[in-house]
Amino acid sequence: MKKILSKKRAFEIIENFPRSKVLVVGDIMVDHFIWGKVARISPEAPVPVVEMQSDSLLLGGCANVLNNIFSLGGKVYGAGVIGADDMGKRLLLDFRRRQIDTAGIVVEANRPTTLKTRIVAHGQQVVRFDQESREPIRPTSVEKITQYIKKMRNDLGAVVISDYNKGVVTRQLLDSIRRMTSGKGIPVCVDPKQNDFSLYKGFDIITPNHHEASRAAGLDITNGDDIAKIGTTLLKKFDFKALLVTRGEEGMNLFESSDRTIHTAFFPTEAREVFDVTGAGDTVIGVLALCVASGATLKESAALANIAAGIVVGKVGTATISLDELKEVI
Repeated sequence: MKKILSKKRAFEIIENFPRSKVLVVGDIMVDHFIWGKVARISPEAPVPVVEMQSDSLLLGGCANVLNNIFSLGGKVYGAGVIGADDMGKRLLLDFRRRQIDTAGIVVEANRPTTLKTRIVAHGQQVVRFDQESREPIRPTSVEKITQYIKKMRNDLGAVVISDYNKGVVTRQLLDSIRRMTSGKGIPVCVDPKQNDFSLYKGFDIITPNHHEASRAAGLDITNGDDIAKIGTTLLKKFDFKALLVTRGEEGMNLFESSDRTIHTAFFPTEAREVFDVTGAGDTVIGVLALCVASGATLKESAALANIAAGIVVGKVGTATISLDELKEVI
């Protein structure tokens, strides 16, 4: 980090967080964790019996990106779809308690709010079950989200598209976002989940993990040269301005396209101990977008996002980091 970002510069960027506005668009989810212990095997089937000790409901998906920006003091707005159910109502109350504008969140009848339930025993995930619909959202929902973005766009420092492939991030919505942000100087950052990267063509920053990048480029990763080839391929093919490939314990690789030249930077992992990578990608793109909105360069933003990811993987469950935690590590 020292070569790219000094301690003084890092704190200058952080000081701008409260004045920076980021819109997060995508698949809103809830992560339900059931914590317990295993003392015996079921007599009914060869499966462990988990004695439940506690449970927690946490913001997931697009909502976790939003929560990461909120926890760092940034001004954040959300747009997406929830179901007309108890979990959807709970989410809206949670957002309002944080004084986050909910005007961009559309309620669809006959569609469940996405809920992922994980059963964890002795720190180990035993099973996960999902309640969701992956059908594309209704055209009327796309139109409502589009109108909200149109209303907000002149005040934004960055837009995040958090795609978990649950039906919100459709080609129709992406085309609308392109039209509304084109020529406005609003960086659009995309966390992709769909294999067809042509959907995201022309957006500013895309943050796939190494598996997603490898599939999209049609190339395997066996060494550093392969990562470089994948980065170059994806930038040229899909006209991204930058690509940040997250590689777990291997760190991150940033590729930037400028004047027909591709500039690269490598960020070794900052994690001291890895307990849980759930939601780490949400932290990366949330912090990256907040830093960009705060006037940081992409390299500076990636360096801070890498530090933030190193903190969050040291926590169990879907987690965020606080401003104090980030400052302390810096």
